[in-house]
Amino acid sequence: MASSSRSSSAPPENGVVDAEVVDSSVVDEGVLWRVLRQAGRTLALPALECFEVMLDPATPPQVRLTMLAALTYLVMPLDLIPDFIPVGGFSDDLVALTALMSVWRGHLTPDIRRRARHRLDRWFPPTR
Repeated sequence: MASSSRSSSAPPENGVVDAEVVDSSVVDEGVLWRVLRQAGRTLALPALECFEVMLDPATPPQVRLTMLAALTYLVMPLDLIPDFIPVGGFSDDLVALTALMSVWRGHLTPDIRRRARHRLDRWFPPTR
């Protein structure tokens, strides 16, 4: 929500935005929880599918190892190319993420998808 108390010395194109703080009594807590639950569901589903692919007995060991290596690299604090280097800093992370996604999507079956959805519904119940 924009406030009308904008300083006349600050031009609007400078990127500064005035805002007002909303009192917590104005926020509908039910709506907030539904939004947070839906966001959690959206973020958790791919992770749970990946988890279920790794747990599936039909997943070949080399696929599990590739996924585990990519996940480990993504959460490691040290990178081959430090993230503070412009453009190139996140390229190694992108390679690891791309490898993880291609392996995960290549072994995602309807049964794995169903198990992931079931776990998702237990952890993040659907909104009503």
